[in-house]
Amino acid sequence: MAAASCQNPFKISANLVEGSRFLHPKLEFSAVNFPPNVDFSRVGFYRSLTCKEYGGHVHCSSNTDGSVNEEVLTPILDMIDNPMHLKNLSLKELKQLADDIRTELAIVSKTNKSFRPSLSVVELTVAIHHVFHAPVDKILWDMEDQTYPHKLLTGRRALLNKSGQVDGLSSDACRNEYDQFGAGHGCSSISSGLGMAVARDIKGKRDRIVSVISNETTMAGQVYEAMSNAGYLDSNMVVILNDRHHSSNPKLDQAPRASINAVSSTLSKLQSSQFFRKFREVAKVLTKRIGRGMHEWAAKIDEYARGMVGPSGSTLFEELGLYYIGPVDGHNIEDLLCVLNEVASLDSMGPVLVHVVTKEEYADDQMSKVSEEYIKGPFTIETGPIRARPLTYSDHFAKALITESEIDEDIVVVHAGMGMESPFKQLKDKLRDRFFDVGMAEQHAVTFSAGLSCGGLKPFCIIPASFLQRAYDQVVHDVDRQKIPVRFVLTSAGLVGSDGATHSGAFDITFMSCLPNMIVMAPSDEIELARMVSTAVDIEDRPVCFRYPRGAITTLDPSLHLREPIEVGKGRLLLEGKDIALLGYGSMVQNCLRAHAVLSNMGIDVSVADARFCKPLDIKLVRMLCKNHKFLITVEEGSVGGFGAHVAQFISLDGLLDAGIKWRPITLPDNYIEGAQPKDQLAAAGLTGNHIAATALNLLGRTRDALLLMC
Repeated sequence: MAAASCQNPFKISANLVEGSRFLHPKLEFSAVNFPPNVDFSRVGFYRSLTCKEYGGHVHCSSNTDGSVNEEVLTPILDMIDNPMHLKNLSLKELKQLADDIRTELAIVSKTNKSFRPSLSVVELTVAIHHVFHAPVDKILWDMEDQTYPHKLLTGRRALLNKSGQVDGLSSDACRNEYDQFGAGHGCSSISSGLGMAVARDIKGKRDRIVSVISNETTMAGQVYEAMSNAGYLDSNMVVILNDRHHSSNPKLDQAPRASINAVSSTLSKLQSSQFFRKFREVAKVLTKRIGRGMHEWAAKIDEYARGMVGPSGSTLFEELGLYYIGPVDGHNIEDLLCVLNEVASLDSMGPVLVHVVTKEEYADDQMSKVSEEYIKGPFTIETGPIRARPLTYSDHFAKALITESEIDEDIVVVHAGMGMESPFKQLKDKLRDRFFDVGMAEQHAVTFSAGLSCGGLKPFCIIPASFLQRAYDQVVHDVDRQKIPVRFVLTSAGLVGSDGATHSGAFDITFMSCLPNMIVMAPSDEIELARMVSTAVDIEDRPVCFRYPRGAITTLDPSLHLREPIEVGKGRLLLEGKDIALLGYGSMVQNCLRAHAVLSNMGIDVSVADARFCKPLDIKLVRMLCKNHKFLITVEEGSVGGFGAHVAQFISLDGLLDAGIKWRPITLPDNYIEGAQPKDQLAAAGLTGNHIAATALNLLGRTRDALLLMC
């Protein structure tokens, strides 16, 4: 055992075991004396460890109980503040840097935030930043979930809070110095990159554009539209396809992977070499001059030969006008550097697609390397420490729909979006050939559902609320305008915690309720959700949508399921009072009930109503609330222009505002709310029970009480 101790009045010592995985075997130590007036219970300190082969330190933070936490060493990553620091690193150091990044992300993944997509692109990200010169060169990402290694290398490591919050990184997901275009749901990087490339050419600049896409996003049409236009415009840009062999299509998942071996590696390097590409360009010019169809024959031979040596489907990119290179091992930094250096050195060669193959298993392999002393308890990469998963709204929706499908064989399900929740996997296993998962192809999902309905089936189209935004044109023209009965199920509605504004469903109430033929409703609890599933099954003359939030249920009886459809446009009065009325929509009914409890303790008599429907609105319920109360507050977890706007439209046209009712809407604020704990997001939005109660107190003229309530 090798020991290093620090003598001081607090008798702090550190014992380091020789052979520990945290330390290199050649580490040299030095003793440090601390002044007696330092308060070690409130500060952390670094004890330097000089290392001949690696730089770095062990970070020891003193706890109030006197214990010391030791963090895993990440020596190379500790020295990286911006991408320029990668330029002089050797190949060995770059590999160590990749290990450091993967270790960092794997440790943080013990929270509920999954970094699996990012763990698959670690070596690729390191290679990109070693070859290209960000921020002068533009690095564009298709999906935010793949950007965390990029953020760690661009000076944002401090924002990755190891206590489990990623709000700092999520809020930095939009445009900044190193992200010229914000990453979101996917499909945008080629289109935006092509726009930047054309702008560069017009302005006479020479920066390079790199767009990274995923095989998940290649299921969406915008990618192919962008590729086709890139081939036509022929501007210089590099498209990197990260193929992690992950698709929502089972047949694609079962297809043979692109072969990565010595032959494919050599061919990829040859394809990317300056000599080969210039020879190919010269051959094109010569065959065009010869004429008599020689150029067409040569092009066919070239395409056939490249199709023979390349993986299945590689010629598709050539047909779209992109020069295909690959496949390349996405975890072999040496091969990545060779290919990317060749690609970066070529000018005036048009758009290039580099096919990089990565493995998701690397994420699981990394977790097995993390010290058991650092991560306590069982662990999975997706969910963090294993705990009993609470029941969610999706669980109860799946249960209700399974019950309905056993009664009605015409029920089918179309699922779209990134990934799939566990309850929907169970639903898929139950429905089998009546369940269609189309992946990130929301536009197709909507029109496909319309076709199923026209064929005599009853489709439930499940799409996260924020992803439906991409298919709004199809919702308008292919469904609502034709009054086709598609049943839209909008999951993850409202605020979504650490996933932030990218996945937040803030606008669906507004953009769905403005459609002339759409029925728009939202359940206040899981029992109401089951009833709305039954209601949707019975509606066969127009489209209908209902939303529910991400997260756990409201802890009602989970065994209770009512097959009792709700009358369309019928709300309900939950609690009756005389001083003020709270009219909640969807999950916010629960917060209205919390506000009722607070106000009741203050001697205020409050009515609470569940609107259920935004469209058609229960005008009898609204009229009754307005006539029996002086004050009305509407509450919704949606943007301005949604449920509250429909209530305001009715009470103004009905003359109720003229009769003296005072109305206040509570909605999401007119800005994007980034990732945080759900309770903190609700507080920032002003949607907690206390916020609702404070609004009521203000209306009643009890401003002081309202301020005290918010303190």
